[in-house]
This record gives sequence, C-alpha cells and structure tokens, in this order.
Amino acid sequence: MATKNFVTFAGKNLKDFNLVFQGDGTYGAPARNVTMAKVPGKNGSLTIDEGTYENITVKYHVGIKRPVDTNMRDLRNFLLGQVGYQRLEDSYHPEEYRMGVYLGGFDPTVTVRNRIATADLSFNCKPQRFLKDGEVELEFTSSGSLFNPYPTVTRPMVRVYGTGQLSIGDETITISAANQYTDIDCDLMDAFKGTTNCNGNIALSSGDFFHLDPGENGIILGSGITKVIITPRWYIL
Repeated sequence: MATKNFVTFAGKNLKDFNLVFQGDGTYGAPARNVTMAKVPGKNGSLTIDEGTYENITVKYHVGIKRPVDTNMRDLRNFLLGQVGYQRLEDSYHPEEYRMGVYLGGFDPTVTVRNRIATADLSFNCKPQRFLKDGEVELEFTSSGSLFNPYPTVTRPMVRVYGTGQLSIGDETITISAANQYTDIDCDLMDAFKGTTNCNGNIALSSGDFFHLDPGENGIILGSGITKVIITPRWYIL
C-alpha cells in the first residue's frame, strides 16, 4: 500500500488517521436501471430503460498504523459522524470527485501486538464521477455557446442577472422578476436567491428544468438579461 496515496471525505484527509490506502475498488461503473419484462407469445424479454443509473459502492482497503487503537477510534468516530452525501476524492482519480455516504460499520483485522490493522472502507456513491473542470464558472455577458465535451447530459447551476428571456440549448427561460439575480439549480429543480424561493418568478418553455447536451449548446441573452454564469457540472460514469 503506497503512502503517497490519499482519500478525502467530507473535507477531511483520511491520512490524518495514519492510514495507507489501496484504490483497486474505485474503478467500477454503475449499473443502468433497466427492467426486463416478459411478453406472452414472444421469445426473450422486453427492455424498459429508465435512462438512469444505480448508486455504486466504492471501496478502499486501508492499513491503520500505530497507535492503532487511537487511530481506529478517531477514524470510526469521524466516518460514523457524517450524515448524508459528502464529497469523496482520492489520488487515484485526481480530476474527479464523487458524492458518497459512508456505509459503516467498521470491522478491522488487527495484527499481533496491535502493530497494524487493516480494514475495508465502503462508500455508497451516486453514479456520477463528477469532473472538477465542471466546477469552473463560465460567464456570458453576450450571446454565445457552451461546448459539452463529454457524452453525458448534465444539469447545470445557472445564475441569471436581470429580467427577460434567456435561451440555453432548446430551452427558453423567462425571468419575470428578480432582485439583481436569480439562481436556477437544474439538479435540485429549484430557483432561489439565498433563502428566498424564486420559482414563481421563472417560466420554462418545456415545463421542465433544462440540461446541457453533449456538444454545442447555444446561449442567447435576450433584452434585460445582463449576465449569465453557468456552472456546468460535467460528469462521466
């Protein structure tokens, strides 16, 4: 197990617990949500593809160095104290991060005289491998286009300054009222400014929150829209 490798979870570098890591359990891909249905009188099965993916288990095999008792206690308390999805990063995939929940429990194997312990740390992760370049904010003060270089459809975070119409790809967004700007989170399917709900101030031409398709996505700023900031949230599987 190479000491140069690291894992961070919920903003904490797990090397702080005197761990060494193996990352061979981090390369899997999620299963697609497909239902197989039998049709009377037909051979084989009909596939009903939901267009979504299941969560995936990401596992790290770790060695816990001395003082083993103290490090195991502190590691247990930290991991089991996290609630909900947390950001998970490692040195094996430096351009990516996942959103995961620690599965628990904690069942280490301790060597003679407590010199070292080994354990598997398992995280239940959303299927996306989020890309760090998808966290970069892209600013538009005039019409243009945004290129999605990946084969996946993403739901961005968009901050719109002003009121009027904005087009992103095939979607037209109408902002009828705004206190300087409106945030539109297409993943959460919510519009807001801070703690203020702004869903009543926007209208979507399709009736659904929009996405960024692979390839070019046109950005058109209509009259009254002064600036748009898009966080694309690129991901791969």
